[in-house]
Amino acid sequence: MGELSLKTLSPQIKQYLLITGNYWAFTLTDGALRMLVVLHFHGLGYSPLEIAMLFLFYEIFGVITNLVGGWLGARLGLNKTMNIGLGMQIAALAMLIVPAEMLSVVYVMIAQALSGIAKDLNKMSAKSSIKLLVPEGKNNKLYHWVAILTGSKNALKGIGFFLGGLLLTLLEFRGAIILMTALLALVWLFSLKVLKKDLGKANSKPKFKEIFSKSRAINILSAARLFLFGARDVWFVVALPVFLAVTFNWDGGLAALWRAGLLAMALFNLLRHVLQETS
Repeated sequence: MGELSLKTLSPQIKQYLLITGNYWAFTLTDGALRMLVVLHFHGLGYSPLEIAMLFLFYEIFGVITNLVGGWLGARLGLNKTMNIGLGMQIAALAMLIVPAEMLSVVYVMIAQALSGIAKDLNKMSAKSSIKLLVPEGKNNKLYHWVAILTGSKNALKGIGFFLGGLLLTLLEFRGAIILMTALLALVWLFSLKVLKKDLGKANSKPKFKEIFSKSRAINILSAARLFLFGARDVWFVVALPVFLAVTFNWDGGLAALWRAGLLAMALFNLLRHVLQETS
């Protein structure tokens, strides 16, 4: 029955499920990697400032990727930018498999830079692809699909934090990285084979200057979002896990579980709001 139902799905739904699966797999590894890096290097004796420096390139290159991502997607196609993002995340994970003595601050910053680029390429590709898959005039369905993708991202990021702490406890840092690299490589290979080739590719090549909005309000909103998300990540990604570990002796699993719970609550409230607005 399940196989029959899958065969009867429209091509748009199948592509949506594939894109969502790619995004979910990436988000899990991204959340786990952040928690692994914070807790592992804190355990090695790195100061909170040094740990924060590890994420500096992650955020900076994420901002740059957000700036040019839409332009790249229009020129190359969203399928390519999504697969490039998955491939770069695999490369970032593989960089951390090296012996522990090679994991200097600068080296990990470079790996995190790749991960930051990969994250925003993947996120931009996923959200933009959904807009193309929804039939014209079906804005209500578009709202539902984007809400599910965005809400699930926040919950899965929390689950990824928990997995990062759990994997660090069970497999240690290097073993956890090897496992995530292997699993994400399988997702990437499947995506290369199945994801629609011409998805989101523009007929004409857009100029680079077109990445900036003509609306002053949108540009101001984008700048505000930059500072908002930068402040959020400094607090939730670096400061809070270190504070809980030092003050309350929380291990990786407890800290990650607590944050996963918060994000799950956020997802629940988002879905409840969506149902109320559309009922």
